[in-house]
Amino acid sequence: MEQDRREEAVRRFGEMVWRLALARMASVPDAEDVFQEVFLRYFRHEGKLNSDEHRRAWLIRCTINRTKSALAAPWRHRVLPLDVAADAGVREENREVYAAVLALPPKYRTVVHLHYFEGLSVAEIAAHLGCAEGTVKAQLHRARAQLREALRDVQL
Repeated sequence: MEQDRREEAVRRFGEMVWRLALARMASVPDAEDVFQEVFLRYFRHEGKLNSDEHRRAWLIRCTINRTKSALAAPWRHRVLPLDVAADAGVREENREVYAAVLALPPKYRTVVHLHYFEGLSVAEIAAHLGCAEGTVKAQLHRARAQLREALRDVQL
C-alpha cells in the first residue's frame, strides 16, 4: 500500500521535479541526484502535506532548495561536468532552444523554466523563490532578451 502511494507520487510529480532539477543543474547526473534527494525528503514529509496543490508547491520549493545547495557545494567549483544535458528528453526541433535556455545564468533558467514549462504565474514564482514579483518580471525580461539574442540566427 505504501509502495503504491510512493510510486503514484513519483508518477504524478516526478517529471516536474526532474525538469526543474535539470533546468537548474544543467547536468543529467546532478539532476538525478537532486531528484532522488527531493523524493526521499518528500516521503519523509508527505503526511504533513494535505492537498495536491500543497504537495506540488512543496516539491517545487524543495527542488529549488536542493539545487541551490548542490550548486553552492565547494566541489562544484573544482570539477568540470562530465556531460551537459543539452539533449536529454528534448525533441530534435527544440534542442537549439533548450541549449540556449541552459546557457542562461541559473537565476534566469529557473524563472524561464517555472514560467514556461511548469506554467506558474509571476506571483507564484516569486512566492516559491522568496523574492518580489518585480524581480521575477525583470529576470524574465532579461532572460527573454538573452534568448532572443542567442537565437537570432536560428530558424524555428
